[in-house]
Amino acid sequence: MGELNRLLFLSINNFAGKSNILDKVGVFLGEGGPYFFILLIIYVYFIRKNKKEAIYATIAVVLAILANHIVEIFYFHPRPFANGLGTLLKEHRPDSSFPSDHTTFMLTLSWALVMFKNTKKLGTKMLVVGTILGLCRVFEGIHYPFDIFGAFIMGWLIALLVYKTKDIIKPVVDIILNIDKKIFNR
Repeated sequence: MGELNRLLFLSINNFAGKSNILDKVGVFLGEGGPYFFILLIIYVYFIRKNKKEAIYATIAVVLAILANHIVEIFYFHPRPFANGLGTLLKEHRPDSSFPSDHTTFMLTLSWALVMFKNTKKLGTKMLVVGTILGLCRVFEGIHYPFDIFGAFIMGWLIALLVYKTKDIIKPVVDIILNIDKKIFNR
């Protein structure tokens, strides 16, 4: 499995360092992806008015990032550059690479929106974009492909957990919606 991960990494990262423009675009997308997704969730909340879905998705993200950090306590996987592998386009701490926090953030938001009828289409599109942006992290030399796959699975599991327990979480969502009502519906 490790050899496949390494070969897939090299097949993607092999394009790094060959074109200044491609490198800049790859780094911009890899680093900026979560900011784009923050804008998307703001859009879902304020413009589309899918407030409940946006809140559940945000709760899912918080839980997924927490779950990532728990995984990192028990399983350390060095980043490619820590193993002297590939071309590194952006400096990064040599902490555990599995699963990718950036990608977990993006894909958990996406999966959570996929779970709800009103946001399913948008969430599906976001899944595709988030996966591509996650692969930009491989291009940058910061992650292995399996780190992105791990984020894909983590996002799905946590989004599913939040969706299945939405009735238990509903009082928290209602509190947030009441605060929203007091602030924005004067």
